[in-house]
Amino acid sequence: MTLTNIDHYAIKTNKLEETKAFYELLGLIEGPRPNFSFEGYWLYLGDVALVHLISDDDNRSSGVDQYSGEMLESRKGLRGSGSIDHIAFRAINAERLKTNLEEHNMFFRQREVPNMKLFQIFLEDPNKITVEINYYQ
Repeated sequence: MTLTNIDHYAIKTNKLEETKAFYELLGLIEGPRPNFSFEGYWLYLGDVALVHLISDDDNRSSGVDQYSGEMLESRKGLRGSGSIDHIAFRAINAERLKTNLEEHNMFFRQREVPNMKLFQIFLEDPNKITVEINYYQ
């Protein structure tokens, strides 16, 4: 068995709309999603549903725990595994993204990677997940 590429990553969030808006700002587009018993969105890059957003509102039953086989008591107060440091994308047109982020008053960091001809932009989504955008020159 050989891995070929990333299929998607999923984010459980109690900031569903805010998280959706963040990834749309990066250029992902809401698209088709199965009719699950819980709220969420699938955000697409081209024809790939790259980011799956899953509502994780502690104030109401969403059905996500039953669907995924998790027991609510066993994960009380937990959010994710804590193992992922960041998600990285390759992209084009850094100036366009920088302008867009500045227009939306979003904080970001940028840097040139020595000896690689690589420019990077770093920012955090509403769930404190670091997103790295790579521009190979």
